[in-house]
Amino acid sequence: MIPKQRQQGVFHAPLKPKDSETQTEGCRHTNPDICSSHSLPKVCAFARADGMCLKPPISWPKQFRVLSGSALKAKKKS
Repeated sequence: MIPKQRQQGVFHAPLKPKDSETQTEGCRHTNPDICSSHSLPKVCAFARADGMCLKPPISWPKQFRVLSGSALKAKKKS
């Protein structure tokens, strides 16, 4: 998988422990190069020491709910 394809896949990757509707652990943008917050100190996962993105994509809250539902269904099956 080339790097651009890998980055596009992170939007659909399983949730990480620190993910929420308002922030993500790592960058979840499919194309971070065009993100208006790219490399902004205290905002961008690439510029923060803790790797948290405080300005995820506008579509992130909906995707977070979808992934949260998927995680709950997987736990119920186990």
